Amino acid sequence: MCREKELADHLLGFLVLLTLVFDLGAAESPSLAQDIQARLSGRAGEPVYVAGEPIRALREVRAFYTERGHRPAWTAVGADGRLAELISAIEGLDGHGLQPDHYHLDALRRAEVLGDQTDVELLATDAYLTMAAHLAGGRLDPVSIDPDWTMKRRLLDWGGYLRNALSDDRIGESLDALPPASPEYQALRQALATYRHAVSDGGWQPIPEGGLLKHGARGPRVPMLRERLRSTRLLGSGGTETEIFDAAVEEAVAAFQRRIGLEADGIVGPDTLRELNRPPSERVAQIRANLERWRWLPDDLGRRHVRVNIADFELEAVEDGVVVRRHEVIVGQPYRMTPVFSSEIGYIVLNPWWETPHNLARLDKLPLFRRDPDAVRRLGFEVQDRDGRPLDPETIDWSDYSASRFPFRLRQRPGPHNALGQVKLMFPNKHAVYLHDTPTRDLFDRAQRTFSSGCVRVRDALDLTEWVLAETPGWARADIDAALATGEETRIDLAERVPVHILYFTAVVDPDGTLRLINDVYDRDRRLIAALAASPTTNDPQW
Repeated sequence: MCREKELADHLLGFLVLLTLVFDLGAAESPSLAQDIQARLSGRAGEPVYVAGEPIRALREVRAFYTERGHRPAWTAVGADGRLAELISAIEGLDGHGLQPDHYHLDALRRAEVLGDQTDVELLATDAYLTMAAHLAGGRLDPVSIDPDWTMKRRLLDWGGYLRNALSDDRIGESLDALPPASPEYQALRQALATYRHAVSDGGWQPIPEGGLLKHGARGPRVPMLRERLRSTRLLGSGGTETEIFDAAVEEAVAAFQRRIGLEADGIVGPDTLRELNRPPSERVAQIRANLERWRWLPDDLGRRHVRVNIADFELEAVEDGVVVRRHEVIVGQPYRMTPVFSSEIGYIVLNPWWETPHNLARLDKLPLFRRDPDAVRRLGFEVQDRDGRPLDPETIDWSDYSASRFPFRLRQRPGPHNALGQVKLMFPNKHAVYLHDTPTRDLFDRAQRTFSSGCVRVRDALDLTEWVLAETPGWARADIDAALATGEETRIDLAERVPVHILYFTAVVDPDGTLRLINDVYDRDRRLIAALAASPTTNDPQW
């Protein structure tokens, strides 16, 4: 009897072993590898579709499977949990402002249920590679939105990155490591969740249009305004006269205006009403756009660097990851927008001459000189012919010339009227844009500071200059002041170039952690939001 039981146990063990061998062969059968290879074959440039969806990272997918002899990665023996982890990561993409349905989510689920291993393999690999590239470097090519963009994207060997993730069985962890780690990015993600919750709750009731709402106003629109301000946490729930626009409401309106970048007069006019009435769905779209802008940035902006946020009219000087200085700035008018780009400050000019750009000379200065010929000398301008020979402005009848016929060059000497003020900070770029001081410092008191012709005017520009020159020997603040006192133009070459990044963000995180969704002064969000919503194509910029 014992002998029969022993034989039965051996037979059971043999059957179990045979089953495992059969399963191993089935999971990694040559036919699956051959099918993967066949599905990826085709002429260069021809798209490949799986379950009706394009393989966007086709070259990378082909290289990945060629390197492993077309063996499966997601459906092989020992791959349990990989696909579930990937699907979970795709589902979580909405937390980054990306759309999960752009990464084969439904097709992957269907292929998994149907047991189509080849579809699973190709869809999963393409989803991982594309998702990794988009989390690290952005879903869109920044140049397609901002043509002047010059920063390098975060590009890696994504096939190698996937191979390492598979070998360590850390699919989700490897993807979590890719998005920007900055506190600003994380704050945007939290805000995205908050506004999505507001969308699901039905949002807020819009305040009807009407006359100005200001201190002392009464009527049914005031309680609606109060409720809207409470939703922003700028107004408490106290107060009994709910139909009266009192001092508390006025201050809350002013705080709201400061938060979004409007003049803080405490009056609800058309612009403030428009911002108050923006539904949470629009704020969701705005946050998604700014998350994408963060993904466009490289990890390293420079140990010491300057960054300007055009939309927030602010400059930050950053050292070792810490913002050490903040300056208000004036940027280009809407029809002379300051461009988005990066460069490096190479030198500084104290007491600069202003070589007036020809367009500004003929469009701005000529009308002034026609009205007031004495302004030429009073404001310190020199007039030259096209070859640079000086001319006597007293001999010129400005009324004889027009914007289309202006054969002069203008230069403005250093002095209190010089358009560049006391200093300009220079960095090479095709736009002739730079940072500089200004004699019209009263404009910094305005909330909307779009007054320049494209350059960036900096409040307390000499303080910024001192910081930029901190690592250039011989140029302490006393040396700067002494050079200014001469009244002569002085060029200072930096010992170490300082990167400068001119950016555009309509979502800003203040030092106290408060997120501000600000006015889109150049209307640049619209195009980015539309591009993010569009279905991806086989012409993905990463590939």
